[in-house]
Amino acid sequence: MDRIHDDVPPAVRAVYGPQDLSSAPAFAGGFINFGHWDGIPLDRPLTVEDRVRSQRNLYRRVLDTLDGAGTRAVEAGCGLGLGAALALEEFGFASVTGLDVHPEQLERARRANAGLLARAPRRLGFAHGAAERMPFEDGRFDRLYSVEAAQHFRDLAAFAREAARVLRPGGRLAVSSFFLPTGAEDAGGELAARLESFASGLDVAHPLVSLLAALDSAGLADVRAESVGDQVWPGLDRFLSGIDLPVQWPRNFLPAYRDGLLDYYVVTAERPPTLHA
Repeated sequence: MDRIHDDVPPAVRAVYGPQDLSSAPAFAGGFINFGHWDGIPLDRPLTVEDRVRSQRNLYRRVLDTLDGAGTRAVEAGCGLGLGAALALEEFGFASVTGLDVHPEQLERARRANAGLLARAPRRLGFAHGAAERMPFEDGRFDRLYSVEAAQHFRDLAAFAREAARVLRPGGRLAVSSFFLPTGAEDAGGELAARLESFASGLDVAHPLVSLLAALDSAGLADVRAESVGDQVWPGLDRFLSGIDLPVQWPRNFLPAYRDGLLDYYVVTAERPPTLHA
């Protein structure tokens, strides 16, 4: 096994490798995120179509921050590459490279996007690598985004340094994921008691302030975070309540959010014309 994959914790490797999280009913549609449920009525039974729409909407919420038309982008933690295809087809990115640490996911991504890869091989590509050690030259990309992957990153400082390195001067970054909010930086133990994904090591209890500080230390500017938890957790829980879950712990995300132990954020930053890292 290659060194990059060797560094991946067993729980993460299993879920995104042989277990194929994209095949789970909770992640119907293959985008593999918790969804942004704005505009989807929650006062009625939710359908699979609603779930897929929510996941597309989360990508749209992130991509809306980037003004990416005509730009070259990299997605860190691209999964099946459906978000990369959306960035190309709906937002007009010139090209997107999907980066993922899991070879199995990259194989699935190439199958899922076979038509687009055949039609536009210069616009869509996939690369094997970790977000903390990106296999790209300095300043290659105009935009970098990551949708619900940062909770798996083991070293936020390394990710921030790599993001700053591969972005050109004036480039922009957007990251969405769930983090410990201000005032709950020591809540990792409580989250592990409630949520198996934290107990198993699948997810890391990163405080939001750690990511913001890492981006700032890497020399990125205009670092901002916006909470979107009210558009994520209630809708997700409403959908989960209507499907046959093999385990019940995912229903604890909403109570953890309501108790102030974690929240969902969209974080943005830009590389200034002159980088002082």
